[in-house]
Amino acid sequence: MFGLFKKKTEKDKLQKQYKRLLEEAFTLSTTNRKMSDQKIYEAEQVLAQMENLG
Repeated sequence: MFGLFKKKTEKDKLQKQYKRLLEEAFTLSTTNRKMSDQKIYEAEQVLAQMENLG
């Protein structure tokens, strides 16, 4: 309840984006392999940004 107004850190935002991209890649993997690969690539970019944050 008290975390309701807590600001999200940059790392939290990137983790959420990473998870969303992987979920999209999974759903696309059954219909469009090229788009799925693109989403995985974007997720890897986000993961690299998270690693740079420390």
